[in-house]
Amino acid sequence: MKFSNSYARLGDIFYEAVLPEPVKDPNTFLWNSNLANELLLSDNLTLSTDEMAQALSGNTILSGSEPIALAYAGHQFGNFVPQLGDGRAHLLGEVIDRSGIRKDIQLKGSGQTGFSRNGDGRYALGPAIREFIMGEAMHALSIPTTRSLAVTTTGEMVYRETPQPGAVLTRIAASHLRVGTFEYFAARQNHQAIEQLCDYAITRHYPALQACHHERFILFFDAVMERQIDLVIEWMRVGFIHGVMNTDNTAISGETIDYGPCAMMGVYNPKTVFSSIDRQGRYAFGNQPAIAQWNMARFVETLLPLIDKDEEAAIDIARSHLDNFKRLFEERYLKMMGRKLGITKLLPSDHKLIFGLLDQLEQKQLDYTDSFDRLTRSLSSQSTEVQVRDELGDWYTDWRQRIDDQQVMGTDGQALMRNANPVVIPRNYHMEKVIQTCLESSDAAAADAFLEVLISPYASTNKTLQYQIVPDDADVGYQTFCGT
Repeated sequence: MKFSNSYARLGDIFYEAVLPEPVKDPNTFLWNSNLANELLLSDNLTLSTDEMAQALSGNTILSGSEPIALAYAGHQFGNFVPQLGDGRAHLLGEVIDRSGIRKDIQLKGSGQTGFSRNGDGRYALGPAIREFIMGEAMHALSIPTTRSLAVTTTGEMVYRETPQPGAVLTRIAASHLRVGTFEYFAARQNHQAIEQLCDYAITRHYPALQACHHERFILFFDAVMERQIDLVIEWMRVGFIHGVMNTDNTAISGETIDYGPCAMMGVYNPKTVFSSIDRQGRYAFGNQPAIAQWNMARFVETLLPLIDKDEEAAIDIARSHLDNFKRLFEERYLKMMGRKLGITKLLPSDHKLIFGLLDQLEQKQLDYTDSFDRLTRSLSSQSTEVQVRDELGDWYTDWRQRIDDQQVMGTDGQALMRNANPVVIPRNYHMEKVIQTCLESSDAAAADAFLEVLISPYASTNKTLQYQIVPDDADVGYQTFCGT
C-alpha cells in the first residue's frame, strides 16, 4: 500500500500516535476482492495471506503507515461528551484509489488507545461480520457508505454480554472526519483548529469551495447539510434505521458510518426502533430527518466564530441557512418517493398518493420493501396486479391511472421504480441467521452466499427468494446491540 498521511500533518492535537496491540493468532475471515481492486491492491499486492492477516490485525505495521487514534467529541443521545475519540481504532493512513480519490484505511478492534475510557479496545466477530455485510449491501444499493476491506479473526475472546470470538475490521472511508471532530475543538474554544479542520475537509471533500474565501465556512456548512439530507433520504428509501445517529457518527463526507445497532425496517411504521440502547425511540425510522437537522445545528454552532466575528450576526446567518433544512428535505424526500411510485414529475396532487400509500402500509402492517417491489411488478404481471389491487383498493386504482397517463407521454414508470425499489435487502432475520451460522461453523461461507445476493439488490435471481422471505413474527421483539 502506498500510504500518505495528510491528516497526521495537521498536528498532534488532532490525534494520538499509538500502535495497535498485537493479537494472538490472526487469520483472514472475510476479504473484499472488489474493494481491493478499487484500492489498487489487486495490482500491487505482494504480501502472502499470512502476511496480510498480520498486517490487517495490527500485528505488523506496513511500510509508510503511521497509526493514529483520532480525537473527537460528540452528542450521544442528546448529551454532550467532550472527549470520545478512537477508543478501539487506529487510522493506518490514506491511499489513492483507482478513481484518484483519497481513502482512509482504519483498523477497528485493534486495541486500546488514550481514548479507550476503560474499554478493552477490541471488536467481536459477530458485529464485524454485520458491518462488513451492511457496508457492501448499502454500497450496492447506491447509498454513500464506509466499506470493509477485511475481517481478521484474532484467536482471542472478547467479553460483552457473553464471551465472543474477537476480530479486527479493516474499514475504508472517504475520511473519518465527524461533526464530533469539530465539537472536540469547539469545546476547547480552539478556533484555529476548527479553521484547520474546515480547510482540510474542504480540500478533501468540497474542493469547489476553496476559492470562496471568507464565505467558505457557511458554504461548507451548506454542503455538509445537503449531503446529510441526501443520505438520510436514501436511508428512508430502503428502510434503513441507523440506530445511533450521534454527532460522533455523523460523517462530514456524507457517508454512512458505524453499523453497530443498525437494522432494516420490515413492516412499515415510522416509530420502528430496534436498538437496545434507544429506549426512548430518539433514533426511530421516522425521527431520522429531525435528528439529522439537530446534528447539523450542533455542527454549525462549532463554525460560528468563523462565520462572523460578531456572535449575534453569526447566529443570524447560521440560523438562516439551517432553516433551509426542512424545505430541502421535504422537496427531495417527495422526489425520492415519486421515483418509488414511478412518477417522474411530481404534481401537488401526487402528495396525496404518496402519503396515502404510507398510511395504508402502516394501518395494514405491510412490509415496506415487499410492498414497493410488488407494486413495481404489478405494472407487468397481471397476477401481481390483482393481488396488489385487492390489497390497496381505491388507492391502487388512482395510482395506476396516474402511471397510465404518464405512460402516454412516453415515460417508463416501471424502470424508474425498479431503480428505486430493491428486490432484496439485508433483512434482520437473515442477517442474524448468517452471523450465527458463521460463528458456529467458524467459516465465512454463509456470509459469502448472502453477499452474492445482496450485491445485486435490484435484480431477482434463483438465490434471491431465500433471503427475501419476510419472517412470520415481523421482527417483533428483535433487538440490535452496539457491540462495545
